[in-house]
Amino acid sequence: MMEDYIATFFSHFGAMAFKKKCDKEGYPAVIMPVPRNLSSSCGTCVKFTGTAEKARNWNSDELEQLAQVLENGTFQVIWHS
Repeated sequence: MMEDYIATFFSHFGAMAFKKKCDKEGYPAVIMPVPRNLSSSCGTCVKFTGTAEKARNWNSDELEQLAQVLENGTFQVIWHS
């Protein structure tokens, strides 16, 4: 099921690589600052529409966490390294 997610990373390079992978796979994605209520080592995240299971396997070394964007605009962390 396609849903909206926020992926945070340990480095800006990880976020850039993840965004390229989203583009290649056809998932809409944007690079943006990490929302204040999520933490990140680098401050850059990728908001994308896709599936969490597939995304977890794309950047396992650089991916810090995946959070699902809920209907009320809040986030639920679904995976953390």
